[in-house]
Amino acid sequence: MDTTTPPDLFEAESRALLAARASYAASEASADSDDNATAAQPAPCRQALGELLTTYERLLRETRRLVQRSDRAEREMNQLNLRLQHLAGELEYRATHDPLTGVLNRAAIIELVNRHFVCEDLALIVLDIDHFKRVNDSFGHPTGDRVIQGVVSCLKAQVPATAHIGRVGGEEFTVVLPGQSGEACGQVAQALRRALEAHAFDLPDGSGVTASFGVSWLPRGSNFDDAYSLADEALYGAKRGGRNQVAHASGHGQAQPA
Repeated sequence: MDTTTPPDLFEAESRALLAARASYAASEASADSDDNATAAQPAPCRQALGELLTTYERLLRETRRLVQRSDRAEREMNQLNLRLQHLAGELEYRATHDPLTGVLNRAAIIELVNRHFVCEDLALIVLDIDHFKRVNDSFGHPTGDRVIQGVVSCLKAQVPATAHIGRVGGEEFTVVLPGQSGEACGQVAQALRRALEAHAFDLPDGSGVTASFGVSWLPRGSNFDDAYSLADEALYGAKRGGRNQVAHASGHGQAQPA
């Protein structure tokens, strides 16, 4: 903690007041040594000077108090501003992130994808946990939540550093790969599929968890709706094909199993 004494803003005024007080005291001492006839002449001036000095001292004290109050109010205002900045950041995070997993929510993913499409190509992976309803129905929603969190942990461990993960539905997720080709995106999807398949989710019956994947790629100037629609159609092709697999969207939106 800084214990340095702050500079006195009224140092010059204090020195002037001390000098005036000394002169006033000296004049009174001189007056006391004179005879009454001589001292009667300057008495009104000394009285006026004494009143002026008393008033100036009072003004100086009040000014110091006002400055101290102002400094305290400024410190409190700075603390409030920091708190408001913290709350604003917290609100922004909550508005753009899924509360269960901490990844981006659907609205944030849509905004992110459309922003990237302005200047570059983009690949999109959509994945859905296979038979997730069975997990909730058999073991309860808290277990289902832990499975969702485990899936996100697997995704984070496997995706490239430039990727973005989002939760766009209850058990549905997206992985955004800016500037990636469809082929590279398919390789990422396969790595994610294998990671989920091998992960120990510690379900009560010892069963595992898998997911089905749909992959789309579109060039710069496209939009989220088109990319998601193609990837989602490919995802359902993977579901129809037996689940736990990756399907690519062709140029006409037809699902092509990998």
